[in-house]
Amino acid sequence: MRLSTEQLPQHLKRGLAPLYTVFGDEPLLALEAADRLRARAHADGYGEREVLTAEQHFDWSQLRMSGQSQSLFASRRILELRIPGGKPGAEGSQALQDFCARLPTETITLVCLPGIDRRGQKAAWFAALETAGAMVEAKQVARSALPAWIAERLKAQEQHAGEETLEFIAERVEGNLLAAYQEVQKLALLFPPGKLAFEQVREAVFDVARFDVFDLGAVVIAGDARHLARVLDALQGEGAAPPLVLWALTDEIRAIARLLAALATGHPLQQAMRDARVWGSARQNLMQRHIKRFTAPQAEAALMHAASIDRMIKGLAKGDVWDELLQLGLRFAPASRPGAGKTR
Repeated sequence: MRLSTEQLPQHLKRGLAPLYTVFGDEPLLALEAADRLRARAHADGYGEREVLTAEQHFDWSQLRMSGQSQSLFASRRILELRIPGGKPGAEGSQALQDFCARLPTETITLVCLPGIDRRGQKAAWFAALETAGAMVEAKQVARSALPAWIAERLKAQEQHAGEETLEFIAERVEGNLLAAYQEVQKLALLFPPGKLAFEQVREAVFDVARFDVFDLGAVVIAGDARHLARVLDALQGEGAAPPLVLWALTDEIRAIARLLAALATGHPLQQAMRDARVWGSARQNLMQRHIKRFTAPQAEAALMHAASIDRMIKGLAKGDVWDELLQLGLRFAPASRPGAGKTR
């Protein structure tokens, strides 16, 4: 059984499974899920807790012995196994499979993992964990879902805000969910229950957004010019390497060009996205919503523009590299596309 962190509270109302695996790319949500599981287990009388941390040179026989031992101080216990690296190795893989085949009685086992990629999720040890218990996946909150996430957090502390205010908070904390959590908690300390005025929030919420070059692809596809400028400005301020930024932009442009070429030959959209190597449901959904805005000449001109920026980065041509990177991304904005009809 696989659950999202949002589904976990409802699941716990129906009772506890003997084994839970919490994993994902969002540490805050993973931590909250584990805390929620521990709290429910304690409430159900699982009074003792044993923690094993499987770091380098961990003796996996400890897991077997812990699974076979009985509690001396309580009839029920929580056995927590943390695998910070997310890769148990051959010995650990076998130990986990053996453990899942013979789960200990009177024990709730909690396995804590970081994000596991698609290949890792196909491993035998991961499949054994999923078959023997419940998987709780802590997915990153998409930018488009962040205002609603903030609204839910405000509701839990008896506060609410208008759409403009929620969007303002989301803009300030994007890419940094822990900071978002802290900012929302701060609002509870500063202001009473009820509606938060935009002016109050604007004065209270810091700009703690963080971005990664791999955020650029989604921003280009969406065509949000203001967001693109904000991301590039932040990356420049953080000292991101221009070649890496150019690679991220160019990689997305090439994907658009491949997809348009596949569609032009009559391939169905889903097959065309596979052929164009557009992976992941979120990216595919975003591309599906916006692909009609793009044209093959537009993509071709953008790739030529990217080549000219590459020459600037190498010192073979003059120009403001960061401004040109912005202009490159703006070619795919839905309103005006600077330089869309010319090559560089």
